[in-house]
Amino acid sequence: MTDDILIHTHGRVGHISLNRPKAIHALTLDMCHAMSAALAKWADDDAIEAVILDHAEGRGFCAGGDINLLRKSALEDGGVKGRQFFHDEYQLNHQMMTYPKPIVAFMDGITMGGGVGIALPAKFRVATENTRFAMPETGIGLFPDVGGGWHLSRLGGRLGQFLALTGARLDGAECLWAGLATHYLPSEMLADAKARIIEKPGRISGVMAEMPGSPPKARIEENADKIAKHFASDRLEDILASLEADVENNGSEWAAKERDTLGTKSPQTLKVALRLLAESAKLNSFEDNMRMEYRIGSRVLLRPDFAEGVRAVIVDKTHDPKWTPATPEEVSEELLDSIFAPLPADEEWKPL
Repeated sequence: MTDDILIHTHGRVGHISLNRPKAIHALTLDMCHAMSAALAKWADDDAIEAVILDHAEGRGFCAGGDINLLRKSALEDGGVKGRQFFHDEYQLNHQMMTYPKPIVAFMDGITMGGGVGIALPAKFRVATENTRFAMPETGIGLFPDVGGGWHLSRLGGRLGQFLALTGARLDGAECLWAGLATHYLPSEMLADAKARIIEKPGRISGVMAEMPGSPPKARIEENADKIAKHFASDRLEDILASLEADVENNGSEWAAKERDTLGTKSPQTLKVALRLLAESAKLNSFEDNMRMEYRIGSRVLLRPDFAEGVRAVIVDKTHDPKWTPATPEEVSEELLDSIFAPLPADEEWKPL
């Protein structure tokens, strides 16, 4: 058992609390295993009716997965440990997505990457004024995984494509507006909400409806039309050209900002993300999505952009990554095909 995660029961409610505050509760393999084991046990326990998922202290719900482990694996063991991490983390994502009892995730703080992967499968997703939601993987040469393909491709108005490509951060009100959160509460009401859920686990919808909490206006709503227009294509070059034209013809500051943001991201990852969302939208099951994401993850882990992106953003903090390939035009369809191709049968991802 790991101290990085606290697991309790309160009457008829199971409670998982992430407890790695110095790392903003980023998930380790041990944490994934501990969560999976607790969820498996409660799934079979008739005395447990619902599960609460939150974080113990600090400013983050969950900032992601163990990026340093992944980079070390890419550089030192040919990706063996990294692939195991992806495999088992994705099993947890799928286990939560198909869980037979309601899970209530309190996204009270930074919810990024792996944190998105454990928040979005929950039936109830509570955002607060502290929520900072993002899938920032294009900035480190990874890709929006942990079920990101499934969740983001199913948002309306091309919002998922915008979030996947730009790594834009949404606040709690924006998460509620976008459908990423189901409820919004001021953070001072969370303890009361949890107490009420523990008291009436069979009435979570009613409990949440009774809680007073009106979110501020979602700022992103003002840009919804621009996002739908400029991010309409599944071709990266089309998106960049659309933004560029708006800058040249209309002097759009918004388009210039998004164009410049995309210019800092890994071209390979941008194209992988667009294809991932396009393919995932056609799939009928989350299991198929996770199988596809594992194929991608097992390969991009060893591509040059991942080690370089983590170096530039997380290790050295120089924010000057040298991407390979360096431009969107150099990211060929053949390269993308090789990243998405099936793995040998005995290496394919399988659910728990």
